[in-house]
Amino acid sequence: MSLKRPIFMSYNQRRIARWYFGGVASSMAAMITHPLDLMKVLIQTQAEKLSMFATAKKIIKEQGILAMYNGISASMLRQYTYTLSRFGIYQVGSDMVDTSTMPRKTALAAVAGGLGGYVGAPADLVNVRLQNDVKLPQDQRRNYKHAIDGLFRITREEGFRSLYNGSSMTALRGMWMTVGQIAFYEQSKDVLLSLGMPENLGTYMTASVVSATAATALTQPLDVLKTRRMNAPPGQYSGLSDVFFQTLKEGPFAFYKGVIPSFARLMPHTILLFLSLEFLRTHFGYLPEPKKTGPYYRYEGDTDD
Repeated sequence: MSLKRPIFMSYNQRRIARWYFGGVASSMAAMITHPLDLMKVLIQTQAEKLSMFATAKKIIKEQGILAMYNGISASMLRQYTYTLSRFGIYQVGSDMVDTSTMPRKTALAAVAGGLGGYVGAPADLVNVRLQNDVKLPQDQRRNYKHAIDGLFRITREEGFRSLYNGSSMTALRGMWMTVGQIAFYEQSKDVLLSLGMPENLGTYMTASVVSATAATALTQPLDVLKTRRMNAPPGQYSGLSDVFFQTLKEGPFAFYKGVIPSFARLMPHTILLFLSLEFLRTHFGYLPEPKKTGPYYRYEGDTDD
């Protein structure tokens, strides 16, 4: 056996992301895209029809530029519960099962997204409420100091079960979001690489745009219903079906209300998320162990002669 440099010691070899990289990468992206997420929630819940720019202008004029980061603590909590769970479960699952085909990627992403949706439901609820507080009159605001304060106050004032108000919708949305984001990203990247594109920034960005488009199309109707259900005062809706039919009365396009700001927010967020994830994977990911045969490692170019 010839002694050569192990192929997995080469820095150019593909590294594997650690299970928590998705949450870290998403929090990095959220710091930049949070104002767009805020605009999306306000447009979906407001009665008057204002554009994204008109809504932003109104908020800044009335409350200042820092109001665009209202609810950032809840957003961070959401990334480290909801998003970390989705990406973490998918990463661990992909190490255990074959995800070489799109149906397999979709199935694993749906499971990861559904479980992550339940884990992150309380943070998602507080996130929506903190963002929506900006547009309410002063005497109607909940005035949560931060995300943790919101969790404690909801538990104290409305009961622990209220933390999971709309959790089934959050889980369902999480399933479709994860399918759109992770499954479409991984499949798009696989296709691009198979066509001869190098694994570089351009490939990651192209796959991210496909991912963001798919995720927006799949989740927008659920996003509208989820936001309205979570933001509603107790008793306004009898259940999810009531939210659906009340929204339907406004016309079928009501389910895609805010789709432009949703895409405008999700596209840069998804691009930044996956670029951050690929950066973390490349520089801080782990390398698979080389295969061992007897007491020896098998190296590149070895023969059994």
